[in-house]
Amino acid sequence: MPPPPVARAKLLDAFVRILVDQGERAATLEAVAAEAGVSKGGLLYHFASKDALVEGLIGWLEALVDEDVALMREAPEGAAEYYVRTSCFEDTPLDRVIIAVLRLSQGADPRAQAAIRGLQQRWLDVLLEQVPDEATARAVILLGDGLYYNAALSGGQGFATGEQIGEILALVRRMVAAG
Repeated sequence: MPPPPVARAKLLDAFVRILVDQGERAATLEAVAAEAGVSKGGLLYHFASKDALVEGLIGWLEALVDEDVALMREAPEGAAEYYVRTSCFEDTPLDRVIIAVLRLSQGADPRAQAAIRGLQQRWLDVLLEQVPDEATARAVILLGDGLYYNAALSGGQGFATGEQIGEILALVRRMVAAG
């Protein structure tokens, strides 16, 4: 019988909290178990090693990106505006999981690095479905990444106000139209 998804999710969420708040070195199996309020044996039942925990985290990231890609494709304003509009850190599960995987990536974990490259490519692929010019699509990705990075560094406050985001979105519309 597969392990209950709720227990796995609780452990993965604890892993994310430690990675985001304290960094990779603090994210030991013991610390994750304690943060989740389970025994180390309980953690090992669901994740036999830290490698398995990392794989679980990357799987969670992929599932969250699947949801985001679907929303991006269906966005009435188009993929480019959706990407930029949602590139402000809002402390969502996707935001927190991205930051956690980035922490692992900074520690030179090749799986995390591949996962980050993969999510960037998936978003680029969706943009290229609606933005025929690859340079414009890449510029939109970099613009969104800059907004996200800035907001994440400032605890979600970001560099751009709501009005400024509106101006940036108008610029994105012009870029896409010209591309």
